[in-house]
Amino acid sequence: MNCLFLLKSKKPEPRNQQKDRRKAQNSAPGQRNKSETPSFNLHRPRSLPSGRSIRDLDREREQSLRVFTYEELREATCGFSRRLKIGHGGFGNVYKGKIPTTGDSDPPLVVAIKKLNPQGLQGHKQWLAEVEFLGVVNHQNVVKLLGYCSEDGENGMERLLVYEYMSNRSLEEHLFTRGACTLPWKQRLEIMLGAAEGLAYLHEVKVIYRDFKSSNVLLNDEFCPKLSDFGLVREGPQGDNTHVTTAKVGTQGYAAPEYVQTGHLRLKSDVYSFGVVLYEIITGRRTIERNKPPAERRLLEWVKEYPPDCRRFSMIVDPRLRNNYPSAGTRSLAKLADLCLKKNDKERPTMEIVVERLKKIIEECDSGDSYIAASKESSQVRCNSRAAGPVEGSLRGGVSVSVSVRE
Repeated sequence: MNCLFLLKSKKPEPRNQQKDRRKAQNSAPGQRNKSETPSFNLHRPRSLPSGRSIRDLDREREQSLRVFTYEELREATCGFSRRLKIGHGGFGNVYKGKIPTTGDSDPPLVVAIKKLNPQGLQGHKQWLAEVEFLGVVNHQNVVKLLGYCSEDGENGMERLLVYEYMSNRSLEEHLFTRGACTLPWKQRLEIMLGAAEGLAYLHEVKVIYRDFKSSNVLLNDEFCPKLSDFGLVREGPQGDNTHVTTAKVGTQGYAAPEYVQTGHLRLKSDVYSFGVVLYEIITGRRTIERNKPPAERRLLEWVKEYPPDCRRFSMIVDPRLRNNYPSAGTRSLAKLADLCLKKNDKERPTMEIVVERLKKIIEECDSGDSYIAASKESSQVRCNSRAAGPVEGSLRGGVSVSVSVRE
């Protein structure tokens, strides 16, 4: 399908509005010359055929993105009904929608539709970054972008993104939402392994995610994790450069210290954020808990008091696991988290090494020898959106507000 914007016929508009509209349209994907489209150096990653160039892949993937009209998406969400709203943030709202399929007997396609607020914190730049990045990459642990919309509306330029629907919401909700199903230990490991493989893929193609956190790890019907919300994605350092310098954005509590202090962004800045989430799945606590005693409010400061090799380490393990976790494996995971959280980024492992370490920990977990209270039947959980609580599945990765990180 050609990537042309389908604009409604309307009355002639003033010259200044025509100029603004042309400027916005020319900056949208499919409207610019290919040579102007930023490349993310996707040269021969493991998960892509090695015989094709990035330009070939770019053409193929862009044509696979559907260009929706605003009216189509309005109908898919019953006029952007409040009852179908499944998330919100500084960018606007996310809605659950149904897109009719070609066959009359086929059920409609359930999707997540992100509707950007023209006055929101995330504007055209972030919208364009997601379209261009997700329109090129293809990995089982990266959320799939199905299409987009950019049209003139009554309130200005309407920008929307259409994603695959993730029925089991985000890792954050399963860890921290009261009433949600408790994720068993092994499943937490498997989710983090998938997320690590997604990050390793990004790093392989020299892309810095810049906003890894539990709310950006979405879960599908089979609890397969997928990274989402790529509005802050940044091309990594090239050649002999060790970092890129950029404005300090992201989410408080997850950003690497070198990034917060200097604005220098490196691939291993993502590794630090990954270490934070590892401690979240160990403890079942958020990175910042304002309702806890002062000594326990900051997760990373609190866990320092209980190092992996000390006898009191079990005191920080998520009580919802009810002692159903392998003692040795949990300590091994905490040690891996500590490596990821090294202050000197050069001492942190690569995501490729993290993937291998996680696989080994899972293998040890499968042996069952070190479980405190083994229960094979509870090693997996399959919760549908109704059983998991009142909050429906969503594209939660796009829901969390990205805030400036202050020193």
